[in-house]
Amino acid sequence: MNPLYLMNHSNRDLLILFNQERMSPGAVELEVERLHEMLFTVERMENLAIVHELIDLNRFRVIHKKPVLRKILRYKQLKPFVFLNCRN
Repeated sequence: MNPLYLMNHSNRDLLILFNQERMSPGAVELEVERLHEMLFTVERMENLAIVHELIDLNRFRVIHKKPVLRKILRYKQLKPFVFLNCRN
């Protein structure tokens, strides 16, 4: 088997690199499930609204309000000159 695995779960494609000799197939599946659980937690809308801010250069504003950010994060595209910025 190839050490490159493309795994699909919850509308997500993950490319996972590992040393096949050191892990059994069951261990690989367990690691993938843990990774999906971790990403599901991190990518929740509430967590994204906490760690991001919106920079609107059209109005010269920086928006930190969670309800506004949640609404904007649901859009597929932002307006021109409106940027989503990670606070980290």
